[in-house]
Amino acid sequence: MSEFDERSREEHDVVIAVVVTHRRVAELALSLKAVTGQTRVPDHVIVIDNDDDDLVRDLVASQPVPSTYVGSHRNLGGAGGFALGMLTALSMGADWVWLADDDGRPADSDVLSTLLDCAARHSLAEVSPMVCDLADPTRLAFPLRRGLAWRRRVSELRTDGSGDLLAGIASLFNGALFRASTLEAVGVPDLRLFIRGDEYDVHRRLVRSGLPFGTCLDAVYLHPQGSDEFKPILGGRMHTQYPEDATKRYFTYRNRGYLLSQPGLRRLIPQEWLRFGWFFLVTRRDPAGLKEWLRLRRLGRNEKFGREST
Repeated sequence: MSEFDERSREEHDVVIAVVVTHRRVAELALSLKAVTGQTRVPDHVIVIDNDDDDLVRDLVASQPVPSTYVGSHRNLGGAGGFALGMLTALSMGADWVWLADDDGRPADSDVLSTLLDCAARHSLAEVSPMVCDLADPTRLAFPLRRGLAWRRRVSELRTDGSGDLLAGIASLFNGALFRASTLEAVGVPDLRLFIRGDEYDVHRRLVRSGLPFGTCLDAVYLHPQGSDEFKPILGGRMHTQYPEDATKRYFTYRNRGYLLSQPGLRRLIPQEWLRFGWFFLVTRRDPAGLKEWLRLRRLGRNEKFGREST
């Protein structure tokens, strides 16, 4: 099939947007306005509400495009919310599933059309926009590691002649666009992870599938800055994730214990021990923190996914 035929076919594909929310009605309204205001309008929008809030139900009903509200009486987390949304979209006949959340949004009205065009030109199974800081779009919302180097600014992603595509690297869920066939191949997020690491797990599966994917450098998704959790060690040559919130630490470290025991990530275990050992014992001088990290990591490795109080 020629590139022209591929683009013509994809112009008629069904694109369903999935937005997951939890108690952020004002932010959700801004996200939905950006999602439904695209030049290539999504054919349908599904909102998964992890709080079953009538205010969200009414907001979804007022959208200018066909929309479906799914209220959950149980908080399924980001993992369960996106899994439910993806499966709902597939059951409705989606050819593409476009993901968004309630505290981020596409930077302009051409993001979806740009992603579709990039996917067609490069025959991608999944394509993501750059995820940039809502307060300063010249910065990345999350640091991106390439080899041993950490990139924190948009300008640092275009230094290697990669053109409009950063192949094999993608931030998932924040504006990510998946072919339906890709979700059939890699699956949906694991409900057990709840929050933290669910996107990393899907990324792992995507890598192992061998399907082509990447980041489109001509599309931007805005999101609040999230790099504060990544603490520099060894003079900035490495970073360690340390959420200040105890609940986020619990899910982050427990889920990392599970993920690093999975095929494709086990090679990172020695580096994990070095980074966290150095961070807790040298940087923080916090042996109790290291002991807790070990406990949570062990829970994940042994697939103990209960939501204990923190």
